[in-house]
Amino acid sequence: MRQSIKAFRYFVSTLAVSAALGLVCFAQQAAPKAIQGAAATSAATDQSTVLVADWTRARDYTKEYLDAMPEDGLGLKPTPDIRSFAEQFLHLANANFAFGSAATGAANPQQGKDLEKMTEYKTKAALTKIVMESYDFVINSVKGMDVKKMNESVKLFGRFDVSRGVALNKGFEHQTHHRGQTTIYLRLKGVKPPNERLF
Repeated sequence: MRQSIKAFRYFVSTLAVSAALGLVCFAQQAAPKAIQGAAATSAATDQSTVLVADWTRARDYTKEYLDAMPEDGLGLKPTPDIRSFAEQFLHLANANFAFGSAATGAANPQQGKDLEKMTEYKTKAALTKIVMESYDFVINSVKGMDVKKMNESVKLFGRFDVSRGVALNKGFEHQTHHRGQTTIYLRLKGVKPPNERLF
């Protein structure tokens, strides 16, 4: 008799657990789209917040690099066939404007311009100004975009189908790459590069 009672209790417990799991699954499938949409919006908002924080940190770090290089080092090239220090940052700025515009839909204020070839940006003050403007453009464009569109697909540079968030991450990777290259320029000029800013 005891064995039968134990078996019956085990059977009832198993049924109860199965029923509870079934209800959880049903509730998830039957969740209103508004709740699911709210979760997606929350994730996009979090991504937007992280992007703004990272781009702001990158802007401040880049400013330290620009501040560290003496005026007479702007034209420095480690070898003749590569970009000068100034050209590296002008290339970076051009790309920031392009990535930011493609990702957010904001109009690129430098559309059609090749900043590297423009002599007006070869002084330290002018170079710093345009580079900082490129970061501010990305930051303000991200702040101004509809976060629900972060996962929308865009055509990057007319060739790559990526989400808006991925486009911004690719832009971030690009600016990191080119700023990093200029570390050697500072060393060649006898300047200690700024300490890394991870946070």
